[in-house]
Amino acid sequence: PHAVLAVTFTNKAANEMRQRIEGLLDFPTHSMWVGTFHGLAHRLLRMHAAAADLPDSFQILDSDDQLRLIKRVQKSLEIDDSKFPPKQAQWFINQCKEQGKRPAQLPQGDYFADTMKRIYMAYQDICQRSGLVDFAELLLRALECLQKNPDIREHYQSRFLHILVDEFQDTNNIQYQWLNILCGENTAVMAVGDDDQSIYSWRGARVENIHRFTSEYPDCETIRLEQNYRSTQKILSAANAVIANNDSRLGKELWTDGQSGDLITLYSAFNETDEAYYITSTIRQMVRDDVSYDEIAI
Repeated sequence: PHAVLAVTFTNKAANEMRQRIEGLLDFPTHSMWVGTFHGLAHRLLRMHAAAADLPDSFQILDSDDQLRLIKRVQKSLEIDDSKFPPKQAQWFINQCKEQGKRPAQLPQGDYFADTMKRIYMAYQDICQRSGLVDFAELLLRALECLQKNPDIREHYQSRFLHILVDEFQDTNNIQYQWLNILCGENTAVMAVGDDDQSIYSWRGARVENIHRFTSEYPDCETIRLEQNYRSTQKILSAANAVIANNDSRLGKELWTDGQSGDLITLYSAFNETDEAYYITSTIRQMVRDDVSYDEIAI
């Protein structure tokens, strides 16, 4: 069990994983490396704070704390909040970190880009001096720690003989690098993901990581889980027809041995208000027709 690294995205999913493992193995999982990307990166940094150039007592900034600090930074730099909203600077800093970019690595740009770079640089300086780490920094700092310290890197590469990744289509660039660097010569990797379910590109997720995986690990075996247990065949056929129009898919054909199901009704709404009205009025009519609320889903 101690040779396994199992990683997912949400605390809820991580807790579920731990509970299931405890049920299988009948011993506590606190010593195992099972958790979220951020949780495991935090654990690594606590164990190797000095190697990561952090004080032992470093503190985690949540999103609200980070925004407050950025506002202080902009005030100290005399940068107008109305022209450069702090939330915009926060997004810029987090995006840079998720791409593995420090301020010194950013090129010269226009006035806006250079101002964002100044804010990022000042923010990074105060975080370093004060021992503060935001969520995006957890992953970047953990990756840099592994890159700069061969002894630490080799320790984990030899320890983790199995790396299991959930929701692989939601990984961003820094998470992919983080997993890649932990793979030793004898590490087996299993990544579970669905390129048709990638909906988080707006927050840095790169569905291309699934395609990178199959090219960078050419000996991997792809197993398609195409049988569906939740929907009728009519719904699956419609879903297959819609998603077939996407480019660069690995491809799959969902099917069920359950019921064929009713035909799908398509309603083309004029706008979101019309859509909401159609949904609520349809539900009201169904309830009047003695359909129970627990048989209705949106």
